[in-house]
This record gives sequence, C-alpha cells and structure tokens, in this order.
Amino acid sequence: MRKLNFSILCAGSIAKKMAKTVSQMSEVTPYAIAARDLGRACNLADQTGFQKAYGSYEELVNDDNVDLIYIASPHSHHYEYAKLCLEHGKHVLCEKSFTVNQKQAEELFLLAKSKKLFIMEAVWTRFLPFAAKLRELIDSGMIGNPLTLTASFGQNLTHIDRLVNPDLAGGALLDLGIYPLTFASMVFGTEIEKIESACVKSDRGVDAQDSVTIVYKNGQMAVLNFSFLCKMKNQAIIYGDKGYIVLDTFWQAESIQVYLNDEMKPKIFEVPFDFTGYEYEVRAAVKAIELGELSCVQMQPEETLRILKIMDQLRADWAIRYPFE
Repeated sequence: MRKLNFSILCAGSIAKKMAKTVSQMSEVTPYAIAARDLGRACNLADQTGFQKAYGSYEELVNDDNVDLIYIASPHSHHYEYAKLCLEHGKHVLCEKSFTVNQKQAEELFLLAKSKKLFIMEAVWTRFLPFAAKLRELIDSGMIGNPLTLTASFGQNLTHIDRLVNPDLAGGALLDLGIYPLTFASMVFGTEIEKIESACVKSDRGVDAQDSVTIVYKNGQMAVLNFSFLCKMKNQAIIYGDKGYIVLDTFWQAESIQVYLNDEMKPKIFEVPFDFTGYEYEVRAAVKAIELGELSCVQMQPEETLRILKIMDQLRADWAIRYPFE
C-alpha cells in the first residue's frame, strides 16, 4: 500500500515540531509544507526533508498528491483552513483547540462526513503511551477509588501575540486550559454534575489566568488551574483512598509515579516516546484513513464537541467573546 503523503499547513513553532517528527517516521511520506511566506516554507522543508514547499495554502490544497494535511495555524483560523482542506478532498489533522467554538466544529464534522473524509483534533496527550498505562493503573485499583484530581498548567507567554490577541482567539483557555480539561476527562469521564470557575482577564480582554472546579455525578472532583502569566508546577495528581498518582508535565508525561499510602518512595512506570510524542496521533490518523474510518477511537468528534461546549460555557460565564464570533 502506498504511504500517505503528509503535508503541513503553516510553518510556525508547532509545525516545526511536527515536521521534525514526520521526517523520522516510516508510516508516512513527508510531502509538502505551505506558508504565506514561501521562504519560511522552503526553509522548514529543507531542514526536515519534505519534498515540496508552497507560498500559499491554496497551492497546497490544489496539489492532487496531498493526502493528509496537518493544520498548525492559530486557533482563530482552524475553521477556515480545515474547511478549505475538506472542500478540496483532503483528510485533516487539526491542532487543538480544534475550533474556537462548538458551532464551528459541528460544521466541520458534518462537512467531513458528507465528503467521507477523515478529520480529527490533534490532542496529542490522548495518544501518548502514558494514557493507556495510566488507565491501566487506575483500573487495577492500585490507588483504590480515585476521588480527587488536581492539574495546573502555566507558562509566562505574554510575549506571544496569539496568546494575548483577542483577534487570534487568545487567552489561556483554548491554548493551555484544554490540557487540564482533557486530562480530567481522560481520568474521570463525562458524567459532570456541575462546573464552577473564576477568571482574571488581561488588559486586552482575554482570559489570562483561570480556575475551574468540576464536580462529577459520582462525587469525584477535578480542580484545574491555568495561566499565561506565570510558570506553574505543571503537574497532575490523582488522589485515591489507597494512594495517589503523580504526573509531571502531565500533558506529555514520560513517566508515572505511584505513591501508596504509608510508603515514602514511589513506584515509577516509564512510558517514553519513540521520537517527540507527535508520532502517535499521526499513526492513529494514518491507520484510520487506511481502514476507511472518519475518526479515531482515542479522539472521537463527540469528545471534541463536548470539550468545546464546556469551553464555550466558561467563556460565556466570563463574558469573553472573540471579535470575529
């Protein structure tokens, strides 16, 4: 079977990481990179072994040899570019947050279904080796009944325009908050009783730092904090009645620490990446496309829509609306 030609739309920092990853993979062919600046596309293609470079996104989607396009633009443009790709018959792997709101996502999933094309939100955390191991450890009962989860994700990113600019769907929620929200969903599921939150806005009107508490119908609780103003512990802890689990840099963890009650030293489970970690979502997408499937079990459209609905409600509670909405 011919390997899929993998292409990247945009040539920013996340695109560079994906290009580096794909250049090491045997499952796909590094085919084309497109940017609005041809020079940037050429430089990245040359550095990572991609065959072609384009100075416009229209050229990319009109290339009949392109199979799968990874969208690495700011959130504000995901909907526009994903729609462009789908309308030209291309499968899509779109960086998170998939779109800026639930309505946009619904339209893209309907369009992809009508054209029998694969489209998925690239939430790499769900595909990493630690995800399956964490589920196994929790289900084994090692820490007993999991009751409480805490997760923080904070970096000083005030110098990055797409984080602070409302025209680019800036704010901590879509860029950072999606990770704690995703992690809580991975651990505690979807049966939510209520959500309470607080937000501190920047001088440009986007959410700069946020706190979200989720109470589940079975009594479990997740307490999440995220900020683009300061570096946080960037750690998740799952507390059970027999012990607790610690994941440093939880969204890209390569080890899991399990502390049992009355034991000082943790049991450590190593879950390293093959390359950078981005390879797992690419492999899942390729496998689904080869099987003629329109989504992956790890990241179903329903889950993307559910998380977006939560984020829509949080922004509504905080009275935050992007200028283009």
